[in-house]
Amino acid sequence: MSPDTEKPTTPTFARLQEQVAAEKALSGKADEKRELQGDGEYVEPGATNTVSKAQALDNPLSGISLDRLEEMGRAFAREKGLGEYEVEFARGAQAAQDPLAFESLPLLSDEDKEVLRRETTHRWSHPAMLYFLVICCSMAAATQGMDESAINGANLFLGPQFGLDTSKSNPDAGRNQWILGLVNGSPYLCCAVLGCWLTAPVNHWLGRRGAMFLGAFISFAGCIWSACTNSWGHLLGARFFLGIGIGINSATVPVFAAETAPPLIRGALVMQWQVWTAFGIMLGTVSSLVFYHVGDPSGAHITGLNWRLMLGSALLPALFVMLQVPFIPESPRWLIGRGRYVQAFESLCRIRYTKLQAARDLFFINALLEEEASVASGKSAIVELFTVARNRRAVQASSIVMFMQQFCGINVIAYYSSTIFRQASFSEISALGASLGFGTLNWVFAAPAVWTIDTFGRRTLLLTTFPLMALFLLMTGLAFYIPESSKAHIGVIVLGIYLHCMAYSPGEGPVPFTYSAEAFPFYVRDVGMSYATALTWTFNFIVALTFPRLLDAFTPTGAFLWYAGWNAIGFFLVLLFVPETKGLSLEELDQVFSVPTFKHSAYQLGALGHGFRKYILRQRVEPYPALYAWEDGTIAKA
Repeated sequence: MSPDTEKPTTPTFARLQEQVAAEKALSGKADEKRELQGDGEYVEPGATNTVSKAQALDNPLSGISLDRLEEMGRAFAREKGLGEYEVEFARGAQAAQDPLAFESLPLLSDEDKEVLRRETTHRWSHPAMLYFLVICCSMAAATQGMDESAINGANLFLGPQFGLDTSKSNPDAGRNQWILGLVNGSPYLCCAVLGCWLTAPVNHWLGRRGAMFLGAFISFAGCIWSACTNSWGHLLGARFFLGIGIGINSATVPVFAAETAPPLIRGALVMQWQVWTAFGIMLGTVSSLVFYHVGDPSGAHITGLNWRLMLGSALLPALFVMLQVPFIPESPRWLIGRGRYVQAFESLCRIRYTKLQAARDLFFINALLEEEASVASGKSAIVELFTVARNRRAVQASSIVMFMQQFCGINVIAYYSSTIFRQASFSEISALGASLGFGTLNWVFAAPAVWTIDTFGRRTLLLTTFPLMALFLLMTGLAFYIPESSKAHIGVIVLGIYLHCMAYSPGEGPVPFTYSAEAFPFYVRDVGMSYATALTWTFNFIVALTFPRLLDAFTPTGAFLWYAGWNAIGFFLVLLFVPETKGLSLEELDQVFSVPTFKHSAYQLGALGHGFRKYILRQRVEPYPALYAWEDGTIAKA
């Protein structure tokens, strides 16, 4: 056959990408992408710069013709070892360009369109394997919750057991209070300085599933160790070791859930972490109450059997996680990042109904990862976390929500509620019963956030609940002035703590880990999540360490007023520095974080004044311009 009659060579996927990049460069697309490394584009209020939604969100597939997308899909399937699914990838590549525009795609059959249509009309209809994965992640969260709260009831016995008398008549009371605080807070110290920072290497070598299994195993072993200790120093070491597992899981599991969840229900599935952490906290209070009256059956050989069972009971959810992990699929994003495309496709097929959906998501995830890699400057992920403006704003926002989760006061109640109720004149068994009520409310009122977090948004929930938490802590602190002889003394204290818990559970409870898991782009996500969780565990440790001394020095009234003030501060921090992330895909968040901080803060202050005039002063005012207007498939930057 002569050269003139040879069949044209099928273009490779890499060659097609080069052609697309050249076409985008000619249209100015490359300039838009490079702005992600600076402060990003921002148009002053009143400007009329309106661009297509795909362009404004830096969708790497925007502007590519359908024919070219079909070619790219086929080439991608052939070169990644998925040639038998070439047709599915041709269709999936076209559908990936705009998930809402599939109705006009000629390659799709009526059956294909019905499947894609159902994604939006039946948001919660997904394969059972996706929900099995969610259950596994939820049990990992319950493990953490029990690890945190099992110490609550044990605190009533640890002082007498280890000779740590904290009564005011003891000259060493201050030292003993610091020791008890250190024992309580040691897991969170470990999380901050070690556990969270092990996340990146552990995830790199073991994957999301392997990291989750390792975290559960460490928690399992740590619970057994804690139950077998014979001195406060020994218990300190056991709980510090426990923190390695807590740190790995807290930085891995929310990211794992975010990477496997469909965008329309991502927030609801990711926030299951907090709902089931709350469930674990409740189980910890249940175990405290159940084992309170347990004594040594031999009468001589096992001292403190009750508190040992309280601490050891947290191994049960960890055991369930270890049994579940072998049966769940690995994160497709993690597999793609390691070049394992066949396994990534198989993983997606297990959590999507059709191969078309799996092909669409695989093609789009790959395009997004390549886009992020092209934006990256070649510096280390830690350096890019703080030198790229878009990443710095994500760090700032996630730092605020993580810090405030600790300083809103919820964890001092979770760890020390039995001690607090004892100071309010409760008996030991009544204090444990009241703590169980707290744990139950914490879980029950976290459940509505499955719906509210993607309906009202993360920011709205925080701005609504921070003032309420401040008010209820103020009420609780002042209630200690009511004479102990009055029935109202106990009643108002319990009511204030319960109302604070009910305000926390749908707001500052689920939002921080959901927000942090989605705020960072993929190429710095592991490091970003490690930083965010290390920050929250650092302040968790500070709260747990200092509260026994704070309670003694400030009195209960001063301690509660201290945290009420922090809730008031939290409202303004969220108002000025935390943008909304509701309803956006993980990659679309680049545009949200491109707005400079001072412009975002100035806009929000103006919106606050506008709302005051409209709703408080009842004035007639013009509608306040939106910072982002999501209308008719475009983003109008107001």
